[in-house]
Amino acid sequence: MTRFPPPPDGTHPPLDFAGYRSTTLRAPSQPPVVLPHRLTEVTGPLLGADRIGPTDHDLTSQHTGEPIGQRIVVSGRVLDSDGRPVPDTLVEVWQANAAGRYAHARDNWPAPLDPNFTGGGRVMTDSAGTYSFTTIRPGAYPWGNHHNAWRPAHIHFSLFGTSFTQRLVTQMYFPDDPLFGQDPIFNSVPDAAARQRMVSRFDLDATRAEWALAFTWDIVLRGREQTPFEEPHDD
Repeated sequence: MTRFPPPPDGTHPPLDFAGYRSTTLRAPSQPPVVLPHRLTEVTGPLLGADRIGPTDHDLTSQHTGEPIGQRIVVSGRVLDSDGRPVPDTLVEVWQANAAGRYAHARDNWPAPLDPNFTGGGRVMTDSAGTYSFTTIRPGAYPWGNHHNAWRPAHIHFSLFGTSFTQRLVTQMYFPDDPLFGQDPIFNSVPDAAARQRMVSRFDLDATRAEWALAFTWDIVLRGREQTPFEEPHDD
């Protein structure tokens, strides 16, 4: 089994971060119990392109009408520590709509739902490790963590290996968001350089004329340039 050096200190957020109040209750208080990987955990279910629907990559075409908001293309590559592409990886996204509301029963703050946008998509990386989604730029939303708390606009990303036990979760942000300074989730990543690796860049060359703006964001699985994930992993 290949062993990789641990990421530099400050790459991943701690499981219990004082500024992020809900981690106080959900962060583990005991050391992890290591369970053996049996056949089910290692081999199944199989994740392949045959599980991807024709509109899964385009969150703007999953309903009968056009969603409201600024259409964007988010694309990038999934890479390993040596900059090599990671092909055939399932990438999932979920996000709020342009008004900052999720299509979820527990999200009931007074912002409009969009009947033509449910905010979920998935795609497999190609041989060059590339993924691409067409979606709507999400809005900010209040979340009750502290007085007048608002989340910066973001898209949740989930990456799978060969099975559901091999899952990494992170968030992608947009450049120059004025809410960065007061968001404890973004700032739970200790290292400032690692935080910036969660921020996409506007990509004029990738825009689609008279159709959509574009943002580029690469996801690095290991090494000094590793993308911060929601919990540390030893590979």
